[in-house]
Amino acid sequence: MGRKIKDPGVGNVSVQFAKRMINNRGSFNVLHENKPRRFSEAYNYLVTISWSQFFGLSLITYMLANVLFALIYLLLGIEDITQPSGDVFKDFLKAFFFSSQTFTTVGYGVLAPKGIFSGIVSSIEAFVGLMFFAFTTGLLYGRFSKPRAAIRFSEYMVLRDFEDGKALMFRIENDRKSTMINPKVSVTFVHTKENEKGEYVNDFYALKLERDTIKYLPTTWTLVHEIDQDSPLFGYSDEALIKQHGELLIMVSYYDESFNQEVHQLYSYLLKDTKLNCKFIKAYYYNDAGDMILDHELFDAIEPLKS
Repeated sequence: MGRKIKDPGVGNVSVQFAKRMINNRGSFNVLHENKPRRFSEAYNYLVTISWSQFFGLSLITYMLANVLFALIYLLLGIEDITQPSGDVFKDFLKAFFFSSQTFTTVGYGVLAPKGIFSGIVSSIEAFVGLMFFAFTTGLLYGRFSKPRAAIRFSEYMVLRDFEDGKALMFRIENDRKSTMINPKVSVTFVHTKENEKGEYVNDFYALKLERDTIKYLPTTWTLVHEIDQDSPLFGYSDEALIKQHGELLIMVSYYDESFNQEVHQLYSYLLKDTKLNCKFIKAYYYNDAGDMILDHELFDAIEPLKS
């Protein structure tokens, strides 16, 4: 049995129906309750949400701002902008379009403020519009420039014969064309078991890998944990092993030449998702010209071991 390590930071307490600790997006499955909201956290939120959420939120904010200013122009009197039509909805649309032109500082010249109060409001709106687009531009730059790892993990782990025993394997690749410099991998095995009191607790083990660091990674890298007497997975049959309530927490770190700094990525596998007596199909080969070809469609491909 492998040597236990201290809690790496996820907690010893568990339950029988606990979900995986790290999801496929590489973040911890932690729900925050009663957490005070702070405006200082807005930037972090806006640069981490998905692109569709970001553009959707930007569009909604833009529309609401223009609706608000259009209503103010209606309250001041639409005659301060254009000739009233007698239809409230049409006048609102005219006020909305004038608000859009002012907010974006386009100013086509068809509509213009004619009164002192509408001039004051339009001046304030122009300032708000400039601040909004400056803020949005900064967020766009932050989203593009934020260092992110682009590591692809194999869909499954495989448990297969290895030398004189068994080994658990998974593989990774860089999802960009750039080269990963000095990649290193650490794997923590979390084993959830029931104790004498009927409580479910987590035991933690650092899994020893055949190699946990290499110099560079232009293609794929298969990570191998040999199940020997020093392994916490030793002593189980193949079927019994994958029935254990266990999760492998993986962290990959490497120097990314695109961002000129070290980046990290988290991932996890559940033991129940392991494929037995299979091997990964080689995902790279050479063409007739002698060029190495990395076929990304073969990255997750596995095949049964021959008897």
